[in-house]
Amino acid sequence: MSVINTAIKPFKASAYKNGKFIEVSDTDVKNKWAVFFFYPADFTFVCPTELGDVADHYAEFQKLGVEIYSVSTDTHFTHKAWHDSSETIGKIQYTMIGDPTGNITRNFEVMREAEGLADRGTFIVDPQGVIQALEITAEGIGRDATDLLRKVKAAQYVAAHPGEVCPAKWTEGAETLKPSFDLVGKI
Repeated sequence: MSVINTAIKPFKASAYKNGKFIEVSDTDVKNKWAVFFFYPADFTFVCPTELGDVADHYAEFQKLGVEIYSVSTDTHFTHKAWHDSSETIGKIQYTMIGDPTGNITRNFEVMREAEGLADRGTFIVDPQGVIQALEITAEGIGRDATDLLRKVKAAQYVAAHPGEVCPAKWTEGAETLKPSFDLVGKI
């Protein structure tokens, strides 16, 4: 069952951000765009390359009014230890949520129960708390922050322009489509 177009479920969790432990909940996500970036575990191999890539583009996400929440089943204490010991992870300024109970990971339907780890799942959530896009990749397939930015821009464009849709490979400023009877069979 897909979680597309469903509201995120209530949650409350401890997180690490900018040298501090903080509490984060679903209410913190409301009224702004958000990306939930699930990954299997701290101190691993593909995960730091992905999280570092998102960190390198964090300012661009912020300009779009998007908050990033990385999530793994590690604790917020482990996130701090990783942040303090890795140059790549040390660049992160976005919120790193600890989900040791797996509740958030299960809410987004990306828990690998046998391992107690999250799949590589990316979710774009609109200001109403509704999931507008998702991507899930296998363990060994890393994600690309540039493509995530493109998808966020497309989601924001469609939200701001009812009646228009973004075709394949759409980039900011490119033409969109206005679905209508006249377009049927002409694309």
